[in-house]
Amino acid sequence: MVKKQTREAKAFALAAAEVAAGRRCKDIVVLDLKGKSPATDYFVIATGTSDRQMRAVADEICEEARERGLQRFGRAGYEQARWILLDFIDVVIHIFDREYRDYYDLELLWGDAERLNIDR
Repeated sequence: MVKKQTREAKAFALAAAEVAAGRRCKDIVVLDLKGKSPATDYFVIATGTSDRQMRAVADEICEEARERGLQRFGRAGYEQARWILLDFIDVVIHIFDREYRDYYDLELLWGDAERLNIDR
């Protein structure tokens, strides 16, 4: 069961990255945090181009999750759209504007995490 859950989480993380790419997000990264983070298995990090676009990406990722039978457990930053966080427990999505992405630099914080290849 754990392997199936891990496969599903990885597939969703990659699908969320594809949604972000399809909506013209920049610098999309999927980090494998299994064994490194006690809180989640995958981070998807993307940079949006406007608050409207970032909200559209967040909405579409939530729709993708619903279609997969996944429940969102939290959402933060949606109204301000500087850093939208979507928490699906095993996968956490971060959609940043450029300024917040540079400031928080999650890739540096999780520099030892494996980056998954995103087919585009």
